[in-house]
Amino acid sequence: MGHLEWGLLPHWAEDPDDVPRPINARSETSVEKPMFRDAFEKRRCLLLADGFYEWKGRRGSKQPYRIERPDREPYAYAGLWDTWQQKGEAVGTCTILTTEANDVVADIHDRMPVILEPGEEKNWLNGAGVDELQTLCKPYPGDLRAYPVSKRVNNPQNDSADLLEEIDIGEQSGLSDFGS
Repeated sequence: MGHLEWGLLPHWAEDPDDVPRPINARSETSVEKPMFRDAFEKRRCLLLADGFYEWKGRRGSKQPYRIERPDREPYAYAGLWDTWQQKGEAVGTCTILTTEANDVVADIHDRMPVILEPGEEKNWLNGAGVDELQTLCKPYPGDLRAYPVSKRVNNPQNDSADLLEEIDIGEQSGLSDFGS
């Protein structure tokens, strides 16, 4: 499978506009839900990253945090993929699995992506059964680092290395932080 779009579109969907396209799925229930069940059993993938963002606070004043390994090395998330086809058109899509938050993330959010421990990637892709796969979908036991970042990450048009930098929350101002 080559390029995948975010938001799982199941192969059985008759009209892609009539089906939700979730960007994440609860690992605990994905094997039971029709939207994810077949992909969980047959179409697992690795989604590579070096960090993710979560927001802490009340609506309207949420502060983004970047969560990464202390060594900033990349790692793999447990994901699911599917290919929707109709009239010669094929669209490959994916979703990321989530689990309960570990101790670092729990202070910010109650869920986190399933981060596979180094060496578990092959087991995720080739797992023999649902029970074995479910054991991999646990809160990441390794070290993670969480730190506040600019609210500029809220705008997808902003794409620069300084968005990875830790900020002093007291110095962050209001609406101008959303600009590019």
